Amino acid sequence: MAFRGPKVWLWRWRRNPLKRRADVVEGWVVLGAWLLTVLAGVLAGLTAARSVEHGLARERAEWRPAVARVVGRAPGRTPAQKEAPSGERVWAKVRWTVADGSTRTGEVRVAPGSGAGSPVTVWTDPQGRLVNRPTTVFEAAFRAGLVGGLVGISAAAVPFVGGLVLRGRLERGRMMAWDTEWARLGPQWGRMV
Repeated sequence: MAFRGPKVWLWRWRRNPLKRRADVVEGWVVLGAWLLTVLAGVLAGLTAARSVEHGLARERAEWRPAVARVVGRAPGRTPAQKEAPSGERVWAKVRWTVADGSTRTGEVRVAPGSGAGSPVTVWTDPQGRLVNRPTTVFEAAFRAGLVGGLVGISAAAVPFVGGLVLRGRLERGRMMAWDTEWARLGPQWGRMV
């Protein structure tokens, strides 16, 4: 490994008669890699976050709650018959009416022992299909931020790693040139001493 002295800021762009062409190239590679890393990360992250947030906002606008009725008695005992943990749910078949007047059926989670005809709130898309409850504004912002951050980091890693690889190749080339020069000039130093 080459000897490295104290860090000097912007040394690659200072005037120096000992500066080699490889030093200038490495300076531009480092600058370009950092700029691409920041730009790629920020742009990809913001684009992904905006896309996720837009999709979730569209779901909140389009998905509507509907009242469905349990078709038959739900499995399990009612909470009054046994000590059931609060929030326990079982799958049961339900029926609901969509905007065009047709009825649909599907399975959703309901309280154990719910009787036939018990009302259950379900969420439907514009076609009347069952969907999950849409995310709240806070949940959507959190999810968009998380996805945007992960996409941004992933996108920024590509130019960053590319810059590291290119800089490593330049370093190896510089060391090989240094070894070649030393092999040529090193023996001459022995005769002077």
